[in-house]
Amino acid sequence: MNIIKVTRLKSYSVLAIPLVKENISRQRIKSITGGAIGNLVEWYDWYTYSAFAIYFSASFFPDGDQTAQLLQTAGIFALGFIMRPIGGWLFGSLSDRHGRKYAMTISVVLMSFGSLLIAITPVYETIGMFAPIFLLVARLLQGLSVGGEYGVSATYLSEVATPEHRGFYSSFQYVTLVGGQIAALGIQLILQFVILTDHQLHAWGWRIPFAIGAVLAVVAFYIRSNLHESQAFLEVKEKQSVSRNIFADLLKHPKAVFTVMGLTLGGTLAFYTYTTYMQKFLVNSVGVTKQDATLLSFVSLIIFAALQPLFGGWSDKIGRKPLLIAFGITGTLLTVPILSNMIHLVETWQLFLLMLLPLVIVSGYTSINAVVKAELFPASIRTLGVGLPYAVTVAVFGGSAEYIALWFKKIGHESYFYYYISGCIFISLIVYLFMDDTKDKNEMQGEMNG
Repeated sequence: MNIIKVTRLKSYSVLAIPLVKENISRQRIKSITGGAIGNLVEWYDWYTYSAFAIYFSASFFPDGDQTAQLLQTAGIFALGFIMRPIGGWLFGSLSDRHGRKYAMTISVVLMSFGSLLIAITPVYETIGMFAPIFLLVARLLQGLSVGGEYGVSATYLSEVATPEHRGFYSSFQYVTLVGGQIAALGIQLILQFVILTDHQLHAWGWRIPFAIGAVLAVVAFYIRSNLHESQAFLEVKEKQSVSRNIFADLLKHPKAVFTVMGLTLGGTLAFYTYTTYMQKFLVNSVGVTKQDATLLSFVSLIIFAALQPLFGGWSDKIGRKPLLIAFGITGTLLTVPILSNMIHLVETWQLFLLMLLPLVIVSGYTSINAVVKAELFPASIRTLGVGLPYAVTVAVFGGSAEYIALWFKKIGHESYFYYYISGCIFISLIVYLFMDDTKDKNEMQGEMNG
């Protein structure tokens, strides 16, 4: 009788193994999908400001030529980045103390409020200087939110992914990050070509995408509130007290902190130049119409997003370091020729192909930068370690990209900006050459094997 029971128990166990694996796989896919969708909504709200700046800049800054108005709007865009280090610290601490899910849920609510404020703020003619002040407040709130979003989502996606496919799954952070930009441009195309006239877009139509962003953030809040917490955090929570000084723990890893800043420097500047600023560059420097600039940016970014999983999966096979070095070399050598030649092109198809080239180049950084940073830190300080040094670097170099580019153009030396990008990428290249490849030598290996 006992033999029969044991045999039955063994058979049930054997049958249960595939079911357990299937449930874990489903849970992992749900977690990755939920985290990625929330990330998309956050970045849609963030990029909507940049995409529609060409329409609402005159409403908040009525005096001056187009470059001056864009310069003032870019100034607020850059000030929003000042809040990102604070967001990286605040939400990184919340995530490492109370969980990834908790921090991600709060950040999306904050982003929703910022978008709603921009959507309902009266223009300069109605309330005077209060208009740009309200715009600044909304942008600072969004900066606080997105500053925390990067570190939390990068950590969460890397922790719920399987070790052998971590590069592939983590690349979806930039798929959805770029997807947010694509969504903003897609709505802009619909408004431009189907629903509104150019006059209506300048007058009030620019408010629509911000209102949409506020609503979508509520949906993202619901999705994130139903996510599973990552196992890596749950294990840390069992072993350590939440009252510990997380920032002091982070300072015990100075090499990892400076590595994050070094590898981010050139990558974030290149990314913001070839995605966020490119639309304005096409209109203001190349001479393309606003509608054509939006369409070119929209199609090129779809291709860019599709490249991320390909490069991420490739890094799972050959390592992270080769991709970073490839980006560093090609970005250093080709940035100046690419941007210089764009200004002189007449044919649209030639311009489009030249827009794609730097996006392919920067994919060597964007597809894997999140997982590389996550692999540098233990789970107990991972979100803060990924988010804070990244946010500081992005605030200084990524957030100022548009402002510096427009300033150089205003003083008559636009090409100086091209050399500035190349120099920053070269500094990052030096970091790539001397850093370890995190694929096989990283802090997450011990968690998976322990």
